[in-house]
Amino acid sequence: MLLTLAAITFVASALLGVTYGITKGPIEEAMKAKINSAIASVSPEFDNDPSVQQFTVENSGKEYKVYPAKMGDAIVGYAVETYSSGFGGRILLMVGFNIDGKIKGISVLSHSETPGLGDKITPSKSDFGIQFQGQSPETFKLLVKKDGGDVDAITASTITSRAYCQAVTTAWEVFQKCDVQNKELEVNNE
Repeated sequence: MLLTLAAITFVASALLGVTYGITKGPIEEAMKAKINSAIASVSPEFDNDPSVQQFTVENSGKEYKVYPAKMGDAIVGYAVETYSSGFGGRILLMVGFNIDGKIKGISVLSHSETPGLGDKITPSKSDFGIQFQGQSPETFKLLVKKDGGDVDAITASTITSRAYCQAVTTAWEVFQKCDVQNKELEVNNE
């Protein structure tokens, strides 16, 4: 009986390993395509390949991926991959900024929020994200109105709305660090 159980376990683990090996590449390619699509949808027009020129920025002890959008050699904006914890788990966003700091767009990369409620953060379900476009976080308070901010929360999904705002706030902090570094480089190059 022990040998039979060991054989079944070995066969099952071997099949699992083979399946993982077969699906790993396509899953990585699909995620890369999704990220590139998100970068293109939230960034100003660019002629470089931001995913190749990505770098990380540390903020509050965590690292965030940043994708620079360039026209020629000039940076025209950044796309920041950011996250926070919502009601159903991690919310992963791509937030695009113009070089002047205004939010160009936001794309939801992944989430596990409640269907019909928290999943309204996705553009196909509601216009929630539109209220951020064109806003400068310097003047637009990235808090829900219930907390004294300027963001209209999703009805019955305040936790999700807060988490979304927190992720955008984190992206703004990362953008500010990138902007400072970019300005220092410009001064040193002159």
